[in-house]
Amino acid sequence: MTQVQLLEDLKRLCEEAVKKMIMPVQLQKGDAKTKERAPEVYKMRLPHTSDAKKYAPYIIIQIIDSKHIQPEGQRPVYTATVRFVFAVYGEDEQEGSIMLMNLMDRVRYKLLKQVQVGDEFLLDVHSPLETIIYPDYMGEFYAGEMVGTFYLPPVEREVNFEKERF
Repeated sequence: MTQVQLLEDLKRLCEEAVKKMIMPVQLQKGDAKTKERAPEVYKMRLPHTSDAKKYAPYIIIQIIDSKHIQPEGQRPVYTATVRFVFAVYGEDEQEGSIMLMNLMDRVRYKLLKQVQVGDEFLLDVHSPLETIIYPDYMGEFYAGEMVGTFYLPPVEREVNFEKERF
């Protein structure tokens, strides 16, 4: 449940960060004129990955791993690594690349400025918040990702296994 709540809170943060960004959408069959809208934010996956290009602009937020550790004699620590995938559409290669960078910067800036996400989660500012822009040519689509680590509320054990083993 906690990881799902982290996704929900990150979705709200991203939507807030990009709500005023109006970006082009690729014309689809039956469209008479060009469309523009703010990027949509999805949790874990797109509704239909095979149609990825028709969803641009978008952000996908994915939990890619989590760790819950409790070193002996210390409080438990629960972290999750989160991947943000960004995609935009643009007919001009330079403008498309700049739109992508701008989209990524809006989310990165909001995370670094706010640090706390929702009521329970914190960005680990001592671990890298890494970004990469995919250099591959994908036609009129531009993509990149950002990866960061977040602290989640740890699960407190009811039983002390170290003492009970002996």
